[in-house]
Amino acid sequence: MKTEEEKLEKKEKKKKSKIVPIILGIILLVGAVYGVREYIYRSKHEDTNDAQIDADISPVVARVGGYVDSILFEENQHVNAGQFLVKLDDRDYAIRLEQALAAQRGASANINVSQAQITATAANISTARANVEAARVRVWQANQDYKRYANLIQDGSITQQQFDQVRAQRDAAQAAYQAAQGQFHAAQQQVGTTRSQLAATTTGVDQRQADVDFAKLQLSYTTLKAPVSGIVSKKNIQKGQLVQPGQSLFAIVNDNSLYITANFKETQLEHLQAGLPVEVHVDAFPDAQVAGEIYNFSPATGAKFSLLPPDNASGNFVKVVQRVPVKIKIKTSPELMQKLRPGMSVEVSVRTKE
Repeated sequence: MKTEEEKLEKKEKKKKSKIVPIILGIILLVGAVYGVREYIYRSKHEDTNDAQIDADISPVVARVGGYVDSILFEENQHVNAGQFLVKLDDRDYAIRLEQALAAQRGASANINVSQAQITATAANISTARANVEAARVRVWQANQDYKRYANLIQDGSITQQQFDQVRAQRDAAQAAYQAAQGQFHAAQQQVGTTRSQLAATTTGVDQRQADVDFAKLQLSYTTLKAPVSGIVSKKNIQKGQLVQPGQSLFAIVNDNSLYITANFKETQLEHLQAGLPVEVHVDAFPDAQVAGEIYNFSPATGAKFSLLPPDNASGNFVKVVQRVPVKIKIKTSPELMQKLRPGMSVEVSVRTKE
């Protein structure tokens, strides 16, 4: 007969033989549930962790050269659009403006001189016209006297000397008439010439005005304003530093311009489209609730926009799945939006089906 210990040992073995299948069954059940849930999730979502927060960053560039006179902001300070941020030494540009204004005043004075000349020349035309009329009358009178004396010389009523004197007066009157006409035409041409000079002087005044406007514009560039509202960063200037035209001085991260750039594989794009809802997980704030919405798609893959795009025509081609940048709008509370920074890593999940 079996002892009591053998009976207990047999019972323990039976219990163990039952526990192992139960555990395996539970594991299989949990794995099946997880697999089904994962399959259902993957069939309705497209995920990627190759994503980061981006923003519109406006670089502030010097348009004129000069020494930095004053800096009116601090690193990482919030500024408003139009706020004065940097002042360059403007004495050189102020002197250029004074020179342009002086040249403009001189050109304006030349206009007044030309207008006075036109007025005087117009008066000379009136005088010349009157002289022509007076000379014409004298010619008529001389012709009449000549005709009378020509009749008298035929019947011997006057001497040859008297007739020659009248003829000389007639010729002198005609010559004076022609001279008066020449003076009249010369006066008219002088008016035309003076008016041409006035037009040229007016053009010069316009040029001087353009010089003044340009000098004012250059002077205004010595004061740098914030182009947008946002946070100033990447400051690389100091007071007294000489800056050159085109030199980048600092950058401003625009307010309310944050968005997400998610680089999806090209094999994930089939069901993605603008307007689909997006769940966002920010690594820096794992407990924050952040939503999003697909806004648009890049017109080319990231590799095409790289500094050295791949040349697939080479003989050692290896197919690599490409990624396409997708822009996603962020929808969250203003408090969290103020904490987000461009460059932060995020994970996104796009719900493609309901």
